[in-house]
Amino acid sequence: MINLPILPILFPLLAAVLLMFLSKSVKAQRIVSVIASAATVAAAWAVMLKVKSEGIQTVDMGSWPAPFGITLVSDMLSILLVLTASIITLCVVLYSFRSIGSGREAFYYYPIVQFLLVGVNGSFTTGDIFNLFVFFEIMLMSSYVLIVIGGTKVQLRESIKYILVNVISSAIFVIAVGYLYSVTGSLNMAHISSRISEINDEPIITVLAILFLIVFGLKGGIFPLYFWLPGSYAAPPAPILALFGALLTKVGVYAILRTYTLFFYHDQPFTHDILALLALLTMVAGSIGALAYKDVKQILIYNIIIAVGVLLFGIAVMTEESIAGTIFYLVHDMIIKAGLFLLGGIMIYIAGTSNLNKMGGLIRHYPALGWTFLVASFALAGIPPLSGFTGKLLIVRAGFESGEYVGAIVVLLSSLAVLYSVVNLFMAVFWKKPEVPLPETNKQTASLFIPAAALVILSVLYGVGTEAVYPYVMQAVEALIHPEIYIDAVLKE
Repeated sequence: MINLPILPILFPLLAAVLLMFLSKSVKAQRIVSVIASAATVAAAWAVMLKVKSEGIQTVDMGSWPAPFGITLVSDMLSILLVLTASIITLCVVLYSFRSIGSGREAFYYYPIVQFLLVGVNGSFTTGDIFNLFVFFEIMLMSSYVLIVIGGTKVQLRESIKYILVNVISSAIFVIAVGYLYSVTGSLNMAHISSRISEINDEPIITVLAILFLIVFGLKGGIFPLYFWLPGSYAAPPAPILALFGALLTKVGVYAILRTYTLFFYHDQPFTHDILALLALLTMVAGSIGALAYKDVKQILIYNIIIAVGVLLFGIAVMTEESIAGTIFYLVHDMIIKAGLFLLGGIMIYIAGTSNLNKMGGLIRHYPALGWTFLVASFALAGIPPLSGFTGKLLIVRAGFESGEYVGAIVVLLSSLAVLYSVVNLFMAVFWKKPEVPLPETNKQTASLFIPAAALVILSVLYGVGTEAVYPYVMQAVEALIHPEIYIDAVLKE
């Protein structure tokens, strides 16, 4: 019998090891990377269909039953995110052929991307809090290499800050896990949840909730812990930035969503009020940054921070509708951010700069690129019927119904900030008259444009096909709102 949930972790792991031995042949690395990424997508799709028909799937590693062994758990939330991450990685790998440069390709770029996917998919799938830390570390170590690969001055400068922040957050993570283990006597997440419900000492659980929020907040880029993010993410080339922007912060948001629905639902008035406040400040800070900068990368990076704030607000409201909106918006944001960063990379490649003041007039030579970017921008801002609309609508509606009027209004205002920032970006790059006339010969961008456009098309289909996606999202919501479904599936009670 094949243990399906392990395949989206196993395929990229085996590919990464194989690619380490193919460093002399870039062509072989490309072929293996594409095959492995496509196989991971297919495996994730198969797991999703199995979870839809048969419910939560678990694998007890080494045949040790939960909670004594290490358990992998594919519920609908985790497998939706694993599938999305795998599709994004496949598109980024295809985009990298023309954009990453032969120097980086020869220096273990492709195996590191596969290792990054191991860490991301493992983080989404693990049912063990210590192994969440382990997969975080695999993901982070891969990102350390990706942020410095190529060795430009700005990469080396920003990597020091990036590594220092993440080493500190990893140390706090270990302390938090040790503290949690001392209180509950378990590392299995389902078992911890059932143990916490038996503990009457609420202050200790609240302290743990705040500790974990600091750890995951640093990874996810919430206010005021996002200070490292804009500089660090802007340093590497577009395909690496797309992976970071689409996947890394979302793993932090996923971890907050998972722990705050499974562990820390007891002292909600305190912890969720803090979450709501941080969500508002994150949206405000992101909006200020997105409106203030005149740089393609920085505008899109600050839009990551706005999205993290919206997601955090959805988690803070903690109703069935707000959690459904959060999941809808989380998947949408992963897809559309990857697409936008890849499109942004093409714009920078054509213009030779990311400074808006030095760009302009691209619509005449690259109309398909311009209109695709505009559609992606509208999707990002949540214009109906595109993919950002459904999630944001559910979150705002849940906010108003729960009496969180300020938060819901800030979400709406942040949407205006997003729309203004990306439409302003579109006008500056494509419509404004360029200071320096563009060369008459067009640069070849088809091989870059196809994977970027594929993500935008996927985002459009995700928005238009909301009805088809809705049952999957609601199945994910059910296990989050009713943790006993998750606990029974893992502990087989």
